[in-house]
Amino acid sequence: MDRSFLDWPFFEDRHRDLAAALDEWAGASLPVDHGDVDAACRGLVRDLGAAGWLRHSGGEVLDIRSLCLIRETLARHDGLADFAFAMQGLGMGAVSLFGTPAQREWLDRTRAGRAISAFALTEPGSGSDVARTATTARRDGDEWVLDGEKTYISNGGIADLYVIFARTGEAAGARGLSAFLMPADVAGLGIVSRIEVMAPHPLAHLRLDGVRLPADALIGEAGGGFRIAMTVLDHFRPTVGAAALGFARRALDEAMGRVTDRQLFGAPMSDLQMVQGHLADMALKVDAAALLVYRAAWTKDRGAARITREAAMAKLYATEAAHDVIDRAVQLFGGDGVRVGTPVESLYREIRALRIYEGASDVQKLVVARAALADFHGGQG
Repeated sequence: MDRSFLDWPFFEDRHRDLAAALDEWAGASLPVDHGDVDAACRGLVRDLGAAGWLRHSGGEVLDIRSLCLIRETLARHDGLADFAFAMQGLGMGAVSLFGTPAQREWLDRTRAGRAISAFALTEPGSGSDVARTATTARRDGDEWVLDGEKTYISNGGIADLYVIFARTGEAAGARGLSAFLMPADVAGLGIVSRIEVMAPHPLAHLRLDGVRLPADALIGEAGGGFRIAMTVLDHFRPTVGAAALGFARRALDEAMGRVTDRQLFGAPMSDLQMVQGHLADMALKVDAAALLVYRAAWTKDRGAARITREAAMAKLYATEAAHDVIDRAVQLFGGDGVRVGTPVESLYREIRALRIYEGASDVQKLVVARAALADFHGGQG
């Protein structure tokens, strides 16, 4: 793999050391058997924790460049390993950034791989439109009572704890939401169904039926749930782009090997100008995606309060570019590109969801456009 990007000024020596050490570990430990996805994810969380990689997934200060490098590296080796790592961070992001000392005690377990976390925001009637959240939380003495449904929840069914977003009613729309820390063994939490998707991951539809949580389960302030959710996504959205970048790098490497070894019309495929054109486009998209991803991560690590614009650009471009790079790799592999079990076929299934989750591409375009308009009008005023 081309590692020249690690010499870019976005990184420090500790990032280069991290990338090298993780690549060595991943080369020896991945991929794992995906036959039983639940068991594979449990094992990956355990192994990532034991090896110390999950220590980067949570804490009062998150180094976004490290998160991105880890996700890129894991995705290049095994998409399910990237998923397992990412959900430990995203699942506990609200606790890392807004939790009380007591709530943060859970981080000792999730960072060690002894507990699996989940982020429960999406509902049947509200995906990208978080303001339409219908799950409710009402105060009853010293407890909160939660009712509602959540769907497409990653780690649903295997998680030990969930961060749940519910409507507490302080104001209309997004301003009336709150976040809660909910152990998986509470009474009233049910798994309505497990959801099977094209690149197998543990996903579930959840129902909360009179779930009672203590008052101290509230994360941050009542009514602050939307701000918490958006802040967490601001931190982790560039890492989705980094995972896509890892998939794209793997696809480019696979394509390079294929066209170098494969003979066509009496010469290596790599001698054909059309093939070289595909490779040039693929390499260009990989580097452009990397620049956007690590610009966003560097900007946040430098102390920016919000990176909504940079994170949206990174996530949007990197996921769309990776989809194109992988599609071209499949084309260059010909019939073998669609044969089940080949690396590029697996990548083709893995990349599709990244253009949807944590902010669909169309929504990211709105975010970027609105940020650009705000900058324009601000500059005029």
